[in-house]
Parts: sequence; structure tokens; C-alpha cells
Amino acid sequence: MFVNSSHCPRRADRRQQGGFTLLEVMIAVLVFAIGMLTTASLQLTSKRANYESLQRTTAGHLAFDMLERIRANTGALNTYIGGAQLVLGNGTRGAEPVPDCDSVADACTSGDVAVHDLWQWEQLIDGATETSGGASTGGLVSPTACVRGPAGGGGETYTIAVAWRGVAELQNPVIDACGSATGLYGDNNEFRRVLVVRSFIGPF
Repeated sequence: MFVNSSHCPRRADRRQQGGFTLLEVMIAVLVFAIGMLTTASLQLTSKRANYESLQRTTAGHLAFDMLERIRANTGALNTYIGGAQLVLGNGTRGAEPVPDCDSVADACTSGDVAVHDLWQWEQLIDGATETSGGASTGGLVSPTACVRGPAGGGGETYTIAVAWRGVAELQNPVIDACGSATGLYGDNNEFRRVLVVRSFIGPF
């Protein structure tokens, strides 16, 4: 009787201890899974933020690049703005113009230089200078660029607006209408990002 009564509680204790250990393992797995999901979510958010930042930085470089091109060729201000506003992006400029103004021997006029500048700038916006498998890999996503100035050119404030498609929906106040009518940025332009730079440029 003494032996039997001493063994039964010990077996129950072992079973209870085994049950608690399994529960602890399950809790640990659950905590680990939640941690992994949180880490993955943070990495995705970080990648999106980095991508958005890269696109905005690229747009800024491109906008200031066009301003410098205009400043360097004030004899063709009207050509850069197409009369009042010129819209570029997604290959609207077509093939490279002739002459290409790559050398002094081309004897380009200021108008020729402006036409080639616009074509070359659109190539940069579209990312056509960087390709992989025949597809453009540089530039901006679904870009639209708008160059504005006073009708007919002349000394005045010139505006360069660059729009592109972001990765997440945003409800931002409209700072510029560039690209809003293209249908490239969602039904309500919720994916549209716009960077705008302005500068006074006058003929010298």
C-alpha cells in the first residue's frame, strides 16, 4: 500500500510538468511568429519609404537640371515652354532631333539646342538612358513633366513641375496640376507625387 500510494502523485506531477513545458513552447513560438511578422512589416515600410525618397530626389535633380539648361540658353526661352507650357514624359518627344548639337561642328542655333535639351531631358525622366532587357530601368515611374513660363518667353518666373507615381495612396493638397489629367496616377490622382521648382530667368 505504501509503494502504490507514493507512485501515483509522482506520475501526475510529471504529466503536469510536461503539459506546462508544451504550453511554454507554444507561447514562445507565437511570440516569435509575431516578432517575425512585425519585422517583415517594418522592412516593407522602410523599403517603401526609401523608394519614395529616391524618386523624390531623382525628380529634384531632374527639375534643377532643366532650369540650368534654360539658364544656359536664354535665347530660346519660348522653345523651352512651347509658347506657355510644354508637357513631356513617356516618349512624347519621339526620336532624337537632328542636328543633335553634340559638337561645335553641328552649328546649332539656340532653338536647335533647346529642342535637343528637351528631348535629352525627357530621356532622363523616362529612364531611357538606363535599360535592362530592352526596358527602361532608370528615371521615374510614369513620369509627367511640365515646363512653364510667360507666353512668348522673356524674363519672368519659370516653373518646372515633375510628377510621378508613388507606391501608396495619399490625400495631399494639390500644389500643381501637372499630370493630373493623364490618368496615370489613379482615379483621383491618389498615387500622384509632384515636385515643383520655380526660378526667375531672364535673357542676358
